[in-house]
Amino acid sequence: MDKTLNILVTGANGQLGKSIRKEAGGSSDNYIFTDVEELDITDPKAVEDFIKDNQIDVIVNCAAYTNVDAAEDHESVALKINGEAPGILARAIKDNKGSIIHISTDYVFGGSQMNTPAKENQRVNPTGAYGRTKLYGEEELEKSGASYIILRTAWLYSDYGNNFVAKILSLLKDRDSIKVVFDQCGTPTYATDLAKAIVDIISERKIKGNEGIYHFSNEGVCSWYDFALAASQLAGIEGKKVLPCHSDEFPSKVIRPSYSVLDKTKYKETFHREVPHWHNSLKEALSKPDFKY
Repeated sequence: MDKTLNILVTGANGQLGKSIRKEAGGSSDNYIFTDVEELDITDPKAVEDFIKDNQIDVIVNCAAYTNVDAAEDHESVALKINGEAPGILARAIKDNKGSIIHISTDYVFGGSQMNTPAKENQRVNPTGAYGRTKLYGEEELEKSGASYIILRTAWLYSDYGNNFVAKILSLLKDRDSIKVVFDQCGTPTYATDLAKAIVDIISERKIKGNEGIYHFSNEGVCSWYDFALAASQLAGIEGKKVLPCHSDEFPSKVIRPSYSVLDKTKYKETFHREVPHWHNSLKEALSKPDFKY
């Protein structure tokens, strides 16, 4: 029988952290959830002490500075959280002979690929501060010597507010129509699906021996417009219009990729898991009575 693992989940108050808390509810392992109030992951001494005191075996790092536009003005802050903190966590867990699962992003590519799903070994080329700081975090893990898995994901949404789906449905409560860009394509990721993948990797003891970078989002591809339209239809919203528009109608400080789809082949072949299609997962999410928007 496998020994019970002590698992630290950082960024526990975010979408993915909350989803992992829910998915890990029936686990025989011991999950410990922290956010900045309980643990400052940019403080090496605090991290080292916490890991030793709680005999942590695995870290799941969900903590991140995710405001893509604000990162342009506050790159030094984003760098501490997205770049330096993963290295601090990785070095500390290495000293404790444990492993780390770190969540990264499609923004490390910056749209350098054209109409082909990005594989893990594809050239990275971030075009903004958020992508640069997340890439730095990946590099810190790789050179730490720790046992690690990096999961790059994209377009994350969840049952908990403050995400694209919740925002779209909230806007449609008060407006007769909204505009959503149709010239940026990618794949939504339901946080519940990603949380299940993480909990499965841990419960099946599949980190060590499978170290490296993996991609995880739902299957399929759509534009933000397609995503918003599907959400409105599945939520049963009638008499409101979702209209397509160009990206230049919503100016941004960041160059967002026009095509950002992740190839999940490596994840599926390594962990022998299927990945749900984005439309099926969106339908599942919106069928829940407690979906917040």
